[in-house]
Amino acid sequence: VQLQASGGGLVQAGGSLTLSCVASGRGISHYNMGWYRTPQGKKREVVATYTGDGRINYADGVKGRFTITRDSAKNTLSLQMNRLEPEDTATYYCNARYTLYNHWGQGTLVTVSS
Repeated sequence: VQLQASGGGLVQAGGSLTLSCVASGRGISHYNMGWYRTPQGKKREVVATYTGDGRINYADGVKGRFTITRDSAKNTLSLQMNRLEPEDTATYYCNARYTLYNHWGQGTLVTVSS
């Protein structure tokens, strides 16, 4: 599975962005997928996950602001980010994992200015 993430950019605080991740190589309907982010100088952290059986979880800091969706027919995973805060500035990564397989996209940078 190859993952291609896009949609990052520069936005003012309070604004919105939508990240997209397209998977190629094989179907992802049974994969557990998620968005992670790495703020500069910090460790990678989970943002939101969407399991293969439909369970969704969000990090506490993004609940109510971010929405993760997936379209298994189109092999895509998206992250709608609203009311962005400077603390959301990070490189965002798409992830897909299943049993021993663990795939990462290349990352897309989100910068939120105050």
